[in-house]
Amino acid sequence: MKTNPNNKSLSINRGLKTTLTGIIISFILAAIKIFSGIVGNSYALIADGIESLTDIFTSSIVLTGLHFASKPADEDHPYGHGKAEPFSGIAVAIGIFIASLVIIVQSIDEIITPHHTPAPFTLIVLILVIITKETLFRFIIKVGTSVNSIAVKSDAWHQRSDAITSAAAFIGISVALIGGEGYESTDDIAALFASIIIISNAYRIFKPALYELLDTAPPAPIIQKIRDTAGKVENVMGIDKCFVRKMGLDYFVDIHVLVDSNLTVYKGHEIAHRVKAELMREYSNIGDVLVHIEPFFTN
Repeated sequence: MKTNPNNKSLSINRGLKTTLTGIIISFILAAIKIFSGIVGNSYALIADGIESLTDIFTSSIVLTGLHFASKPADEDHPYGHGKAEPFSGIAVAIGIFIASLVIIVQSIDEIITPHHTPAPFTLIVLILVIITKETLFRFIIKVGTSVNSIAVKSDAWHQRSDAITSAAAFIGISVALIGGEGYESTDDIAALFASIIIISNAYRIFKPALYELLDTAPPAPIIQKIRDTAGKVENVMGIDKCFVRKMGLDYFVDIHVLVDSNLTVYKGHEIAHRVKAELMREYSNIGDVLVHIEPFFTN
């Protein structure tokens, strides 16, 4: 039995719309940055544009993941398709990591290859990019947190990675312009430094997505709240075991409830239904609850 299907559908739709917004903005910014980098002789800006192109690719993966995660349970997938959501998060992390390696290789090549100082107008482009990307990050992370989606939150961190590369490029180009001859490669050094930060963001995305795929238990406070809520149901004598795992946007609960050993099977079954109903009423992100009745022996 599922609960609040309309809320779940609304959450997925919000995630899809937010991700699509990110794709459109990333495409526009990528074109601006790459063009400006070529004209303005700044590899840091070109590298930043390449990173924006990976935003489009990884955001498309997020869209695909959310689409599959929204499919209802079927005979082959009785728990639904929620695992597609953290899987897309891992794909995003890998995409960010690969993009970082490309930037590292190209940055090193540009550092050892003499070239001209970047044009001053590239700084204006970068300021606009930083403001846009940081705003986009805050918008997407807010949505991702509200719908409890790893894929959407990973997409948000990818947007912040783009803002970081732009900030690093801004610093590097500024140093190159102020320093003059001999400082031409500082924007390439900035791109190299930014790639290292981006790799750390890739790890930040990868870790929780992997944990979810491995059915790692959620934080202890979440489990404790579930135990407390179930324990308050009438005729529940205590809670023995409580296992919780996340599947996409939902949590699935397996809980062992202690009841008076003298109760009939029918009465115990009735209590189990009340426990399940109370948990699913209290927490809209619980997709299903499996209640096991254990006898509580009184002296």
